[in-house]
Amino acid sequence: MSEVSYLKEKIYNHRKILNPIAELGRMEYKTSKYIRTYLKNIGVEYEIYLETGVVGMIKGKNPKKNIAFRADIDGLSTDNGVKHLCGHDGHTSILLGLIEFLINNKSNLNDNIVFIFQPAEEGPGGAQDLINEGIIEKYNINEIYGLHIYPEILEGYIGIREGYFLAQSGEIDIDIIGKSGHGAMPQNTIDSVVIASNFINNLQTIVSRNISPIDNAVITIGKIEGGTIRNIVADNVRLEGTMRTFKPTTYINMKKRIKEIARGFELAYDCKIKINIKDCYPAVNNDKKLYKEFIKTIKEEKLIELEPLMIAEDFSYYQKEVPGLFFMLGARNEDKGFVHSLHNINFNFNEEILMNGLETYINLLKQKKSIN
Repeated sequence: MSEVSYLKEKIYNHRKILNPIAELGRMEYKTSKYIRTYLKNIGVEYEIYLETGVVGMIKGKNPKKNIAFRADIDGLSTDNGVKHLCGHDGHTSILLGLIEFLINNKSNLNDNIVFIFQPAEEGPGGAQDLINEGIIEKYNINEIYGLHIYPEILEGYIGIREGYFLAQSGEIDIDIIGKSGHGAMPQNTIDSVVIASNFINNLQTIVSRNISPIDNAVITIGKIEGGTIRNIVADNVRLEGTMRTFKPTTYINMKKRIKEIARGFELAYDCKIKINIKDCYPAVNNDKKLYKEFIKTIKEEKLIELEPLMIAEDFSYYQKEVPGLFFMLGARNEDKGFVHSLHNINFNFNEEILMNGLETYINLLKQKKSIN
């Protein structure tokens, strides 16, 4: 799109600056300062929320609605510090490019555009905190859009789905409390390791036997910790895992069955089991009307209808308040080696995709008659 080519080097430069200053959620001080400084330099007013969040509005000449765009700004903790392994530096660069384009074309802007640079998407969930701060009401947001760089689909393609798209998630902590003793005299013990192994197997029956085969759900135990040495029966074992699904009723049923299985194991093994389930992000649920409007802006050969994905995103909190749409920006380029998944230490992307994201946003606004 020739009308935005002049922004290419600026957007690439945003990414080059933001990538090495990756910061954890609620600690994005350098990132926030960069965003604020740039907005000030191009004459855009903003407000600060949650210390590092940056929110503002570009006013149109004849607004019929207020349309929001959100970019997450935090990084991920790794063994070698904090890094941008989920593309948030790219998301931020795209939104900065959109803002500058709108400022440069303000005479053609009809609707009000709200921009949200959100902290803490990776945790503990900055979207809900911004909502609690009242940004939906203050900016009278009518609908909201967001994107995510996604290396599972090729560069130049857009992935999306109507309705449930990304999963509701929960974190599971399970403490199995038995009785320790000598490994040669197991009759005098309550073996937490044996209980834990059977408990994990039983958890898998929730998805296979308590959830409809038509529904999508998963329970994964990713960490087991217990025991001291080889000839002592472990008294305590800790299990940590995650649960994912889409329908709220399915999620509630999964929680219920985990607790019921635990009670049964307490009776069967004469042990104690403590269950703690932390409810995390709701499911991303793309609005039907916005979806149908959005796909008209994408060339048919460049649009991919994705299956529901079990990853989670706190963009879902906005969708509980107003109609919203979330899509994936293709980033896979095997020739250049950009093939690593999100959260992989080797994750990277070709900066040319940032222009694809910007053009997608602009085409959407044109489709909506929000800009001429």
